[in-house]
Amino acid sequence: MAVDVVTFGCRLNAYESEVIKREAGAAGLGSLDGGAVVINTCAVTAEAVRQARQAIRKARRENPEARIIVTGCAAQTEPTTFGKMEEVDLVLGNEEKLQRHSYRALPDFGVNRFEKVRVNDIMEVRATASHMVDAIEGRARAFVQVQNGCDHRCTFCIIPYGRGNSRSVPMGAVVDQVKRLVDNGYTEVVLTGVDLTSYGADLPGSPRLGRLTRAILRYVPELKRLRLSSIDSIEADADLMAALAEEERLMPHLHLSLQAGDDMILKRMKRRHLRADSIRFCDEVRRLRPDAVFGADIIAGFPTETEAMFQNSLRIVEECGLTHLHVFPFSPREGTPAARMPLLPHAVVKERAARLRAAGDGAYRSHLMALEGTRQRVLVERKGLGRTEGFTLAAIKAGKPGEIVDAFITGHDGARLTAVPAERAAA
Repeated sequence: MAVDVVTFGCRLNAYESEVIKREAGAAGLGSLDGGAVVINTCAVTAEAVRQARQAIRKARRENPEARIIVTGCAAQTEPTTFGKMEEVDLVLGNEEKLQRHSYRALPDFGVNRFEKVRVNDIMEVRATASHMVDAIEGRARAFVQVQNGCDHRCTFCIIPYGRGNSRSVPMGAVVDQVKRLVDNGYTEVVLTGVDLTSYGADLPGSPRLGRLTRAILRYVPELKRLRLSSIDSIEADADLMAALAEEERLMPHLHLSLQAGDDMILKRMKRRHLRADSIRFCDEVRRLRPDAVFGADIIAGFPTETEAMFQNSLRIVEECGLTHLHVFPFSPREGTPAARMPLLPHAVVKERAARLRAAGDGAYRSHLMALEGTRQRVLVERKGLGRTEGFTLAAIKAGKPGEIVDAFITGHDGARLTAVPAERAAA
């Protein structure tokens, strides 16, 4: 039987789930009677942890004989919580989950059944291996982990305690991984990390993300599209900005870790930028790359946020020209400074999140309308659906998954573009 991996959270988790599948299978879990289910959790919000617990109970109901292993950020930050669940057979930390021998810690392999929590101090981890993978199951684009962990301590964030301090994969190993994926037929690769723009600070010579990006595009000329996952704009280096201006194969979509649009809230979050920095960054990128498209993470209802402060976050959607908004109602995470700050009433947090989402929806619809009548290159993700270079969903009845189609945008349905092959439109 195959090892079933259930993935929550970020693109980095999706990448690591492929490593988990390979290493757990090689450790023999697939040969166990009843098979095995690995839950790769996320800890970014309390809701994410609740969903993980719900998934564990569901997995046990549907697979009564399976071995259930829980790992990921929530397992790293709350090992006792999952260790106490009767449905769980083994709890592994974020470092342990990528190691083959960790999966032999089940009673089936001669380990005491009461030693089911195997979570070490993630802060002691000093390196990140490249963990070569040949494919990302069910995906037309491939993810490559180039960085892990975070050296910053934003007051709302539990993730550094789940991922450890920042550490980078050497450039040569990243280039080799990208080559391998391109040789296996991938046309688009996404660079992922917990704090992607901190890449290289721990490596000899301290290469930055821009240098890595240029190296990939130079040494893997067959790669058609290179994309970045979430970045911290205040860390964007000169090479990265130049690459955006000069490298057509570097996709013009940037997802920004803004979190708020009010200076006082940003200070209380312990962020390292001001609202003016975010606006200036977006303006500069658009000057260099006029087709740039921006997404952003924004937290609604942070402790002490007044209506006036919230209005600053609401306005930054327009001032930065954001089109792909990820809105998070503030969720206190035990062990973080923000959890000890004066909380807003739940109803206020919920209402502000709804207003932010409405602003994001309006901006997205305007973005869709602006693309009507244009030509776009669409990467087909699955039959009938793909994404433009700006990461906008497009419905198109052409091409196979992984194929890039020249398309003409005929309209939109409020959620995605509608497109036809450009040659059909010309005819």
